[in-house]
Order: sequence, then structure tokens, then C-alpha cells
Amino acid sequence: MSARPNSDVARLIEIMAALRTPGSGCPWDLEQDFRSIAPYTIEEAYEVADAIERDDLADLKDELGDLLLQVVFHARMAQEQEHFAFKDVVDAICDKLIRRHPHVFGDSRSLDADGVSAQWSEIKAREKAAKQGGPPASLLDGAPLALPALTRALKLQQKASAVGFDWDDARQVLDKIREETEEVAAELSSPGAQASPALEEEIGDLLFVVANLARHARVDPEQALRGANAKFERRFHHIEQRLAETGRTPEAASLDEMEALWVEAKKAERKKR
Repeated sequence: MSARPNSDVARLIEIMAALRTPGSGCPWDLEQDFRSIAPYTIEEAYEVADAIERDDLADLKDELGDLLLQVVFHARMAQEQEHFAFKDVVDAICDKLIRRHPHVFGDSRSLDADGVSAQWSEIKAREKAAKQGGPPASLLDGAPLALPALTRALKLQQKASAVGFDWDDARQVLDKIREETEEVAAELSSPGAQASPALEEEIGDLLFVVANLARHARVDPEQALRGANAKFERRFHHIEQRLAETGRTPEAASLDEMEALWVEAKKAERKKR
């Protein structure tokens, strides 16, 4: 079987089938199952997000291909077990998009972005209730445990907010952050606080409320934290480079020296804005 390049997704499906064919396929691919592949699927999704964050469209093309491969891989394993095939995956998402966009494919009515989002959530809730044969056991159902913790916190808060369990504005959330910070400080002052379950709980409460502040400010906390991580990396690289100019490493520098270089990097970034 020739694995010549071809833009048709059918070719990718054929290649995946060949890789999973016992006797002539790839030993590694044949050993995999849904659970063993799932971490790679998550990793590829993050690599797509990383390419977007870096505004690297050439890399985005490659990463989207890697993510598509994950979909094809899972669909192939499901087909082998006679559950569903790639075509069924495509049919399902097409049907879902049409159902959840009645303002486009059904009765025409004007909606802004917030209205579309609310309509999507309402339709999704009805579909889930129908699938389960009744309403969900909890309003908070549907926030997968496998989500990154900040993203899951956001989803839980959105679901609670839908029934009015929420603060009226972001300033009230800031008051709660101050309260949680004081509780963390109090726990840090207690004997044996370091790495204690109680301290972990208080810091978890603080992070949860910070995610809530991001939601009220209409900021994606995961994206905000990725930006903060990138900023930290840039500024720390500046410290390493400036120290390297004098033949030194961060290990050989004092905290005051590194802090001064950090401020230098911060000022340089502000001048570029």
C-alpha cells in the first residue's frame, strides 16, 4: 500500500487502517487503545493552542493535522469494535451544528454572540436531558473531570450562574479574593502549615475565586495564565542572557541582582508597546 501524499481525508483513513492491520501494521499502533491514546489527544490539542498563541500559522497547520490524526485513530479503534466509524463522527457533528444553530439553519431570528451562546447551552441541556431520559441529576453535570482545573472551575461557575448563584459584579469577587488571601495568610502562620492539606484547601479556594474574577471580567483564565507563563519565561530568559554576558549563571547571582534584571526586562517590554 503506497502512502503517497493526498489531501483527501479518505487517504488518511486508509493509512490509519493499514497501521492497525494485524500482521502487516505497526506494532506500536496495534498495541494502543482509547485510554492509551487519550493523553496524546489532549497533548495535541494543547499544541494547537500553543501554535495559535505563538501566531505560528505554519506550525498550526501541522498541529491541526496531528489533532485530526487523533480523531481518525479513535474512530478506527471504534470501527474495529463495531461501534462507529469516522463517517459517523462527521455525521454526528454536522447534525449537532445544524441543531444548535437554528438561527442559521432554521427559523431566522437575530441574535448577538451572547444570545447564541445562551441558545447553544439551552439546546445542549435539552439534548442531554433527552439522552438521559430526564433532567440531569445535578445542574453541575457536564463539566468533565479531565478538564484543566481552571477551565473546569469556569464551567462549574457558569452553570451555577445560570440559575442566579453568582455575584452581581467583579468588585464583589475582589472582596472575596481578599477574604481568601487572608485565610491563606492565617493558615501559613499556623505550625506545620507547609504542604498541609488545610493550606492546600485554602489555596484551592483562592484559585477558584480568581477563576471567578476572570469569568466576570470575560477573560479566559487558562489563556491569561498561559500569557503570564510566557511573560515569566521572556523575563527570566532576559536575566539568563544578561548574566551570560558577564560569564555568569543565575545560580551565581544574588536575588537582588536578578530582581534588578527582571525590572530591566519589564521596562524594556513596556517601551516596545
